[in-house]
Amino acid sequence: MGYGNWSDQSYDYISKSRASAPVDRIFTNVAAADPAMNSVGIKLRESRDSADHPESNAIAVFFDVTGSMGDVPELFARSKLGGLMKLIVSRNYIADPQILFGAIGDATCDRYPLQIGQFESSLEMDTWLTKIFLEGGGGGQIKESYGLAHHFAGNYTALDCFEKRTRKGYLFTMGDEKPWPNMPAAEINQVFGGSKISQAVSIEDAVKQASRMYHVFHIVIGGHTSHGDDPQVLAAWRKLLGERALHLAEPEGVCELIATTIGSMEGRDWDDMASDLAANGTSTAIVKAVGHAVQSAGTSIARVARASGKLPTAPSAKRGIRL
Repeated sequence: MGYGNWSDQSYDYISKSRASAPVDRIFTNVAAADPAMNSVGIKLRESRDSADHPESNAIAVFFDVTGSMGDVPELFARSKLGGLMKLIVSRNYIADPQILFGAIGDATCDRYPLQIGQFESSLEMDTWLTKIFLEGGGGGQIKESYGLAHHFAGNYTALDCFEKRTRKGYLFTMGDEKPWPNMPAAEINQVFGGSKISQAVSIEDAVKQASRMYHVFHIVIGGHTSHGDDPQVLAAWRKLLGERALHLAEPEGVCELIATTIGSMEGRDWDDMASDLAANGTSTAIVKAVGHAVQSAGTSIARVARASGKLPTAPSAKRGIRL
């Protein structure tokens, strides 16, 4: 996948039509998940080079769509995707981005704990985004099945950026709860269908699998979410990912945080990116919240930059697993 080109003009037309539309007119699947996004029986999701995008770079973004997350996926679908693409493409934070959208629930109780789109470079990514079924479930125990996204990324994706150029893609999960520490074998086999593993997979091992091909980040979203400002939630993610666990106090800044995190990893200076945000119409409050989140990731990550030609690693194994 990943053919075609992004069009700001076309997306602006779409987003204006959604400004006051009810949520069930934006997300097209209101009773059940779309079969095309079903994780059961999945073979592979591919990010490949093309004539239009000769140096593709994979970006996977997974939303927590349980009830505690409020309207964050809705915010993204109404207008935030356009803002993300304007920053990444227009400001050239990374060449030839191909974005996959997915959704995470709770495998202990939800009907659809994992929904997976395709890597796309054009407006097709919006189609996959709005195919997401907002199940609104969750088990009420401040844990969700985020590790399923890591297991998927590490075992069911193929990336030309990594295979041809030894460049990692980017994986962002976002939510307001802790990850389950382990995924039982029966759970993984049920979610993926074709899987026939015999042992549980820990969240640490799932992240290690994903980290072979991706820079792995998690965004703890605060503000009007249920648990995003609970210090225990951020502490759990910091134990797992170190400085790549980010806390965002303003949910409306999620696209800006994804873009500037990628920019930081690609060697962009925060002051320059802050100017880009302002030029893009981002409010002062959002710029401040995004800046705090990016800078909390530590300047050591930004310093590894692409100038060295080496794949960045986590700054300290003591702060989390090596990425």
